[in-house]
Amino acid sequence: MQGTMTSVYNLGCFFGAMSTIWTGDILGRPRVIILGSTVIAVGAIIQTCSYGVAQMMVGRVVAGLGTGMNTATAGVWQAETSKMRSRGKLVIIQMANCITGFSLSNWLTLGFSFAKGSVNWRFPLAFQIFFTFMIYAMCPFLPDSPRLLIRKGKYDEAYEVLAALEGHGATPNSSSVRAQFTVIKEILDREHMTSYTWGQLLTGKGPAGVLRRMILGAWMQAMNQVSGINITSYYMSYIFINALNINTLLSRILAAAGSVDYLIFACLAYFVIERYGRRKVMMTSAAACSTCWIVIAIVLSISDTGRGNSYKLGIVAVSFFFVFFASFGMGVLGVPWLYPTEINALEMRTKGASLAMATNWIMNYMVVQVTPPGIANLGWKFWIVWAVICASFIPTTYFLYPETANRTLEDIDRFFETDPGILIFNNKLATQLHRPEQFIEADARIAEREKIDDGYGGEVEKGGGGMLHLDEMERTPTA
Repeated sequence: MQGTMTSVYNLGCFFGAMSTIWTGDILGRPRVIILGSTVIAVGAIIQTCSYGVAQMMVGRVVAGLGTGMNTATAGVWQAETSKMRSRGKLVIIQMANCITGFSLSNWLTLGFSFAKGSVNWRFPLAFQIFFTFMIYAMCPFLPDSPRLLIRKGKYDEAYEVLAALEGHGATPNSSSVRAQFTVIKEILDREHMTSYTWGQLLTGKGPAGVLRRMILGAWMQAMNQVSGINITSYYMSYIFINALNINTLLSRILAAAGSVDYLIFACLAYFVIERYGRRKVMMTSAAACSTCWIVIAIVLSISDTGRGNSYKLGIVAVSFFFVFFASFGMGVLGVPWLYPTEINALEMRTKGASLAMATNWIMNYMVVQVTPPGIANLGWKFWIVWAVICASFIPTTYFLYPETANRTLEDIDRFFETDPGILIFNNKLATQLHRPEQFIEADARIAEREKIDDGYGGEVEKGGGGMLHLDEMERTPTA
């Protein structure tokens, strides 16, 4: 029952994420976030007022629907309104905010566990509504994605948003803003996704790389979940009690402390995600996660067979659960949430990100379902499964995943237009950390053309801060 009660939330998230395939572009990014937050509040009310298992499950499914909608939308919105050099950092901040909420819920649950009566679980559930009101206060005043506005033919509004994001006194008539607009529109015109059916796209008959890019994004999100993170996120107290024989109160305190450890290292990822790129960060983090599971498996195997001091071995195991949180937070947390928003084709970004998030949540459901019986039936051997899975991320990323750091979203579209092979590890254009010269030159030509059209000659601007980084046409230095 514990596994089912926990995992039905993930089913709601799955269907919520899938729904944005159809609603994401129609409603726009801010409206989807507002709608999703409203649905979360309705789910929180149902859960808070619950007097039976069935009502609680319904509330969790409803709240999950809203969470799925938000998680499938927020990353895309962030990526489409960010500058090239800060896109990864801003998505990492977004994920750090998510972990802040996770940590807050742990400490709130711990604090209210001392309260008497049903308030000890009703208040933490009701507290979710506070964040819905925060969304209501901020979201209506934020701009939609300029790329979505261009797709919808709302060119004047797109120019206004691009100018606002450009900053430095830019106006819709600024040459840098006009160049950004032209780059985005040219890519959209070349893709012509609307002329293909879903059947053609999913069977590989659409434009080159579309299906592959959707699979890369979806599997990256799957790796996020099958790393075993939600074994620790959802079941940390359960593991400490049932696998390490720690008392209930200490288990809850350690779980809350673990969430702070998780938050700290999720924030530290801000300093490495752009400096070392998605590929190196993902592979290094995966290697560290696998090592943690190996140590935990060894320690628990020694303890279970009575070959050591169970108290001291328990300390080692707890320590490496904390190290796992740190290792995961530095890479396998942020990269999978960032990557689908970058890798998918411009026209298909909403749909590709929605499918990736749906994959994340259905894998989450699977992990939550198998954890209690896995611990009960396999004991220490259960942790070997996760060690092997995390280790598999290293060759998967190395051979299959192109670098997306120091590229504009349109650069990634250009890369797949070259029809690269499935294995990209020996493709310099795919793996180099600095921005490829040919992409810099392509943007420079467009910027120069726009200035000539405006009757303004001279060199391409190096100042400013354009979202497509006409200010960054100088080569981005390697780490």
